Amino acid sequence: MLRTILVAALATLVSTFPAEDSGDTSLSNDLESAQQLLSKIDKDFSAWTNKATLSEWNYASNLTQENLDTKVNVSSQFAAYNKQMWLEVTAFPWQKLEDFNVKRQFSKFSVLGVSALPQKLFEEYEKIVSEMQNIYSTAKVCEYGNEQKCTLALEPELTELLKTSRDPELLKYIWVEWRKVSGEKVKPLFPRYIELSNTAAKLNNYTDTAQEWLKEYEAENFPEQIESLWQQLKPLYLQLHAYVRRELRKQYGESVVSKDGPIPAHLFGNMWAQSWENIADFTVPYPGKQLPDVTQNMINQGYNATSIFRLAEEFFVSLNLSAMPDTFWERSILEKPTDREIICHASAWDFYDGKDFRIKQCTSINMKDLLTAHHEMGHIQYYLQYKDQPAIFREGANPGFHEAIGDVISLSASTPGHLKKIGLLEDSTEDREATLNHLYEKGLDKVAFLPFAYTMDLWRWAVFQGKITSDQYNCKWWSLVEQLQGIEPPVDRSEEDFDPGAKYHIIANVEYLRYYVSFIVQFQFHKALCEKAGQYNPQDPNAKPLYQCDIYQSKEAGNLFRSMLQLGSSRPWQDAMEKITGQREMDTSGLLEYFKPLMEWLTAENKKTNEYIGWKPSTKRCTKTREELNSDAGLKSE
Repeated sequence: MLRTILVAALATLVSTFPAEDSGDTSLSNDLESAQQLLSKIDKDFSAWTNKATLSEWNYASNLTQENLDTKVNVSSQFAAYNKQMWLEVTAFPWQKLEDFNVKRQFSKFSVLGVSALPQKLFEEYEKIVSEMQNIYSTAKVCEYGNEQKCTLALEPELTELLKTSRDPELLKYIWVEWRKVSGEKVKPLFPRYIELSNTAAKLNNYTDTAQEWLKEYEAENFPEQIESLWQQLKPLYLQLHAYVRRELRKQYGESVVSKDGPIPAHLFGNMWAQSWENIADFTVPYPGKQLPDVTQNMINQGYNATSIFRLAEEFFVSLNLSAMPDTFWERSILEKPTDREIICHASAWDFYDGKDFRIKQCTSINMKDLLTAHHEMGHIQYYLQYKDQPAIFREGANPGFHEAIGDVISLSASTPGHLKKIGLLEDSTEDREATLNHLYEKGLDKVAFLPFAYTMDLWRWAVFQGKITSDQYNCKWWSLVEQLQGIEPPVDRSEEDFDPGAKYHIIANVEYLRYYVSFIVQFQFHKALCEKAGQYNPQDPNAKPLYQCDIYQSKEAGNLFRSMLQLGSSRPWQDAMEKITGQREMDTSGLLEYFKPLMEWLTAENKKTNEYIGWKPSTKRCTKTREELNSDAGLKSE
């Protein structure tokens, strides 16, 4: 029905264009007309995006019904504008234009996204996603052993307990209860979200949302590329997994962690087992050797949220990149407010007026949040560098590029040498044992994350494609998690649970492959920038190794970085990649070279202790209902 209406409207709009005069240049080649239309659209699109982003910010930073109603209303108006703009774009015969820049803008504007939905369905979609975000962001867990006091939020209470506790029963309790108050609560809303998302994708001429997301990467065989990259990285992950399983078994006993099975998901110090760095303190290869965690020094030196972000800003400025505008410091939220509920998930915001850029982060005073500050400010730096591009080009070369920028900086900012240089570490000695500890801790973050990120969207692609139906959501999730991560739930699960929904990006409609891509390309960027800074030379056997490189204060590296950032998405990502690295494809060699000493050590250590590499099938079960699980266990149903 909507397609019929749009075709009729399209015919009306086409009839308003002037007829061709004999001998005139055809309208399809009329570059001046195309530029005039794009100029008008750019101005209107920027204004509407600014208005919509403000309403999103107001809701995310104050979760009230009034702000939600305003956000949905503004989003609906924006969607109506987008539909009208889309009709103008599709009515214009732009496909035959030869100007690359103009044609690329038209091509991007020709995909309407979720705004393609009819108004009532669009408003329903917005309300569902907002409701899922609200459930997630306001979820509270009761204290262990005290069901009357249910005040534990994900940030900071549950995150801190997972990070510091070594009580497996407490960790299991937190893991299970968080999924009850988040994933299980959003499950009734999720199938309709999938249905509406796919409907929008089809209106944009995609088969489903998975295909629409993958189109952002401008490569027909992108899933195959991703799988190929994973196969190259998998041997490193398997060695890390085997070693970590051994250390967790030593900590918790073989009754909790087996010698050859998947690792229970609640033991990694992280709610989703996506990062394992919080267990570094008792799993590190060389206990007693310095780990470059400067949390206590930050506390001792009186750091607060603002000074953390000022330190991150100073790194970017040292590269001859941009300082944050005054409005950033005036309007950002860098600490969790005490007077209202907000979405605490750290995020960077571009308000599309070329002036207003903000971060929202519930910052704690620790090294992890110091590096998160560098990551989020990397987004802002990207915004600042491409702010003069047409609005449709004000995005990363592909979604993964945006996530990589701040992480590239963090690779330098987390080196012991850099931390000593800025006064947060007293001793930056890097003998072999200290180096392995440092690379191990990095591996718990960077390497452990890769199969998690891959799993997130492999599962969602299958859901969008109808290969995983709503009665299989949870069990298929755990099948993929076991297959790729070698991780299992701490307790049996059922389809009454919805464990994917306990992760923000799943319920907030945030494509996740971008993080997988980021964790690969950031090492490509790091390697290229280190060479430019004169910190790394693969031809010189006496040169500093890649993992010690710190590009801080290198204007040469910063200028090269800027040349890529300023492109935004005005060129395909392969062009942007080539500009900074000389390569046109994603490549694992940078990451594998960075972690080469760790890989060699892990391989030798696992062989010495005869560790099982990989995992046998999990003994945990996933069935249709909890009643089946209880029946099999000889328990009464709740």
